[in-house]
Amino acid sequence: MPDSTDDPRFLRNPYPTYAAMRSACPVQLVSADSGRHTSYLVTGHAEARAALADPRLSKDTAAFFAGKGSRRRLHPAVAHNMLASDPPQHTRLRRLVTKAFTTGAVAKLHPFIAQTADELLAQWRDGESFDFVAGLAVPLPVIVICELLGIPKADRPAVQRWSGELFAAGQPGIIDAASHHMADYMTTLIAAKRLAPGDSLLDRLISARDDDSHLTEEELTSLAVLLFVAGHETTTNLLGNAILALLQNPTALHRLRENPNDLPGALDELLRFDAPLSLATFRYTTEPITLGDTAIPAGAPVRIALSAANRDPQQFPAPDVLDIDRDATTHLSFGHGIHRCLGAALAKAEAEIALRTVLTRFPGIRLAVPPDHLEWRRTRLVRGLASLPVVA
Repeated sequence: MPDSTDDPRFLRNPYPTYAAMRSACPVQLVSADSGRHTSYLVTGHAEARAALADPRLSKDTAAFFAGKGSRRRLHPAVAHNMLASDPPQHTRLRRLVTKAFTTGAVAKLHPFIAQTADELLAQWRDGESFDFVAGLAVPLPVIVICELLGIPKADRPAVQRWSGELFAAGQPGIIDAASHHMADYMTTLIAAKRLAPGDSLLDRLISARDDDSHLTEEELTSLAVLLFVAGHETTTNLLGNAILALLQNPTALHRLRENPNDLPGALDELLRFDAPLSLATFRYTTEPITLGDTAIPAGAPVRIALSAANRDPQQFPAPDVLDIDRDATTHLSFGHGIHRCLGAALAKAEAEIALRTVLTRFPGIRLAVPPDHLEWRRTRLVRGLASLPVVA
């Protein structure tokens, strides 16, 4: 399997490679770093869904890497987060933040999301070139999650930059430094909020911590970092990937432009077609398991290729076709099981509102450059565009 950060063809279109691997075997042993590291890669939908829900696949990265002499220097609050934990710790931490991301709670944010999208798109004029990523896909989710967490406007550019650097594949020094910047910032913000409390989600978590919720100070910092990063990175890629898919599929674009109320139903297919998260986060086997027809020993890393699973023809006939009438609700772009994305409802709300606004205000939107000139982010975990020049 090619390194997704080094092969421009794979970055542009990984799906033929995934299809070939899935046809050979939907769960197979692969190597990286010239064979120094091996893991099992899951590319089939049934196998991926089973793996995501299997409690024998642990997400406790601290336990896996303990004693292995890693030279990484990630801040503990970033390395040991809710996403990298198992029950009962994961259950306890997730319960603290679940209420903020229910469908009802997200519905209250709709007016703010719509207003923010309008303000961002007011900078774009008919006939002018506009970078959809820099102008809308990046700032909209950042502004929304910052509002939710109570991060001051003046601090947002720096925090956003550090968040992006956490995904700098192949640059461990940059990733480690960004983790310390993020954790140090959140520590400082938490201290400031204790002196001047507000009503944000982060303020509520601080109150829970100070009221003896069995939430440690490091867990509080870790939750703050995780909520910020997870609250915007994948949504940014969802927006960019979705509008690109529509621009390359004129029939679907015309249909949604003429019938924007069909957008909610189309979102699952857009999420399936080009997932914002290529790979699920790290897992390893705590005992020998069989996944599909493949026996996996205990202590083996398992990588679940969500993008590949979403294009499995056994689950989605003609998977390389964007069909907005398809029932794609079984896509795995938000994961599955106890670790399913907490912010799925928020991400879909932002995507629906943003896409509706764009298609309504700019019905003539089209690519400003040929598709093969587009630049994709050089990351392993997420899949998204570095920029997307469009014109109306």
